[in-house]
Amino acid sequence: MNTSRIAISSSSASSSAFVVKVSLVAALGGLLFGYDTAVIAGVIGYLQKRFELSPIMTGWAASSAIWGCAFGAMMAGYLSDRFGRKKVLILTAVLFIISSLGAMIPTNLTQFLIARFIGGLGIGAASMLSPLYISEIAPSRSRGRLVSLYQLAIVIGINLIYFVNLLIASYGDEAWNVETGWRYMLGSGTIPAVLFLLLLFIVPESPRWLVKKGKDDEAFDTLEKVNGTAEGENVLNEIKETLGQEVGTLSDLFSRRLRPALVIGIVLALFSQITGINAIIYYAPEIFKSVGFASDSALLQTVLIGAINTLFTFVALWLIDRAGRKTLLQWGVAGMVVCLFAVGVCFHYNLTSGPWLILFILAYIAFFASSLGPIPWVLISEIFPTRTRGIAMSFCTVILWVGVLAITQFTPWLLENAGGASTFWIFMLNAIVLLWFVWKRAPETKQRTLEEIEQSWKR
Repeated sequence: MNTSRIAISSSSASSSAFVVKVSLVAALGGLLFGYDTAVIAGVIGYLQKRFELSPIMTGWAASSAIWGCAFGAMMAGYLSDRFGRKKVLILTAVLFIISSLGAMIPTNLTQFLIARFIGGLGIGAASMLSPLYISEIAPSRSRGRLVSLYQLAIVIGINLIYFVNLLIASYGDEAWNVETGWRYMLGSGTIPAVLFLLLLFIVPESPRWLVKKGKDDEAFDTLEKVNGTAEGENVLNEIKETLGQEVGTLSDLFSRRLRPALVIGIVLALFSQITGINAIIYYAPEIFKSVGFASDSALLQTVLIGAINTLFTFVALWLIDRAGRKTLLQWGVAGMVVCLFAVGVCFHYNLTSGPWLILFILAYIAFFASSLGPIPWVLISEIFPTRTRGIAMSFCTVILWVGVLAITQFTPWLLENAGGASTFWIFMLNAIVLLWFVWKRAPETKQRTLEEIEQSWKR
């Protein structure tokens, strides 16, 4: 009896190690996401001076990669359904390498925009594929935590590039950074992209995609490593049975049965962005400089934001499979509403020289990181059927990037023309709408297999 227990324990530990290893590799797509999108926070001020940009053109320079992200996410669903999740993830790493090198050497704004757009294609595709891949390979008992590793990787990427930007900026004065420093900031992204590319060659293809393509033996090899032999067979049979009931066309995605899932995915994707997170992530140094912080102090504040973002993402990892997706999301968004109101008050009454502004911004980051940061990625990767999951996640992720694009493009204009108070109160109103929607419509999916979730829409 003891020998049997030891064998079972050893098998379970081996399965857990395999799943975590594979999930961590896939989550590196999130690190590239965070690294690439947040690098602009350190670059944009210097870029604005280097190319003498107006507020609208500043927003265009910052959002150029986001346009690529939207198109990358749009194509990723079809490509991954046809060629496999792993192959398209490899392509995303290659695109990011090309972009990082290209963004170092532009002599004019057009060249810079093209290089950033190419990187955006890769980041957009990875932003959809990484959580999808993890959700399709992870066991139901820990799927929430494992998919949330993607969000953790995003914030680590953000935090990492904040430190890299600060380090590079310290090597020279303002003139050196305007001419040269920003190039090194952008080029540094080559390192994590090469690491991601190499590690992708050691992970398997998604077992659910393999079953869809009739490669049951390959799929079972992976499912056995994840779940053990007996449970692996059960999951394989469940996948095959569910796939047999699906059509998997675009029209199926918009059918009456899946329409609630699609609406939930769209709303979570859009409102995770238009509640203001990227206004802070992208423009924090410029916001802090506008209220009197010195340039080096403003960069240090962004490092603090990154640290809080990382710390509270670990809180989400701890709670998401315990408290559940919906409960955590409700509490987190409610906290964001309060903090956004308070930030607006600080701007309205010029309470920006003391500690209150930075404290409320940090509290907002904490509430976001522990709820609205990871949970949309988890839910969107869970609620769609296997045959339509690729195209459904692609559709929702495009909507997400449209939200990012709107915030990135118009935040400089809003801050200049509407002021800080009105800008953050607009974000607050969006958060109130999201809070109502989560309360009324969001499902609870913890501890349920993907196939069980799919069957629930039929009921």
